Amino acid sequence: MNTPPNPAQRPSPRQSLTGARLRKHAGYQRAYASSRKRQSASMSWFLAPQQAAGADRSPDHPAASRVGLTAGKVLGKAHERNRIKRRMREALRRHVDLLPQGCDLIFHPRRIVLTLEFAKLEAEIVRILQQANAEAARIATPISAQQSASPTALPGMMHPESTDLKSTRPPGSADTPRN
Repeated sequence: MNTPPNPAQRPSPRQSLTGARLRKHAGYQRAYASSRKRQSASMSWFLAPQQAAGADRSPDHPAASRVGLTAGKVLGKAHERNRIKRRMREALRRHVDLLPQGCDLIFHPRRIVLTLEFAKLEAEIVRILQQANAEAARIATPISAQQSASPTALPGMMHPESTDLKSTRPPGSADTPRN
């Protein structure tokens, strides 16, 4: 007879990327415009903070993370590009919990992903997600907190960029001494 599986042996619930995918062209363009390209062994990636969509979003409830995949024709024929994207989606699906909150993350795989051992691909994606989380935390730190943590930012201290030395010289003085 068929006995129901033991709950302790049941695999963890299947995670999904359905709600965490970048879908619209405008979302990709916004992410490209507000990020810089980073490289890894088998792909390049972009990390961009999401823009606030409305007043209902508070710091206590950050935006859900979103991930995008691109596979241009330079990677091969359609069936090869599809296989690359399937492998990437599966590796990302296994680690949805590592996606940085409130950020858009776009992956540009290289052709090597097609033949790369899946365990190596998964390890590289985990490493990238950890780097993205570290950078997202750094991006999320308010600028005022970054300035107060700076050892050179003392109260009342003026920054050299904010002063105009020419305007502080008395009229008639010159840079070179007169003979």
